[in-house]
Amino acid sequence: MITCVVRYTIDPKKIAAFERFGRRWMELVQAHGGTHHGYFLPAEGASDEALALFSFPGLAAYEEYRRLFGRDPEFIEADRIRDDSGCVLRYERTFMRPLLPGDLAAAVAAPGPAAGEPEEPPRP
Repeated sequence: MITCVVRYTIDPKKIAAFERFGRRWMELVQAHGGTHHGYFLPAEGASDEALALFSFPGLAAYEEYRRLFGRDPEFIEADRIRDDSGCVLRYERTFMRPLLPGDLAAAVAAPGPAAGEPEEPPRP
C-alpha cells in the first residue's frame, strides 16, 4: 500500500471552498480504486494549513488514477473548484507507507529484521 500525504497552504478566508474541493476529491479517490482517509482542516494554531491522506494498493494503481488528471471531466471539474476559488495557495505531495496497528501483532508473532536491515547469518 502507498499513502499520499498532501500538505496544503490554504486561504483561511476560503475554507468553505476548500471543503467543497476536499469533498469532491474524496469521492473521486474512492471511485477510482483508492481509500481516502480524509482532509484535516485547521482547528487551533495555524489557520492556513490542511492535510489530506489517501492510499492506493500500490504505485501502479496510483499512477493509473493520476493518468485521469487533466483528461477526465470530473477531475477537471474538481480542480476548477480549487482554481476558481483560490482556496489553495500551494501544496506538496509526499508518498509514505503506513505502519498500522495490525502490523504490530504480525511483528511480535514473527520477529525478523526490519525493512532494509540485513538478515542474521545462519548459525552452525
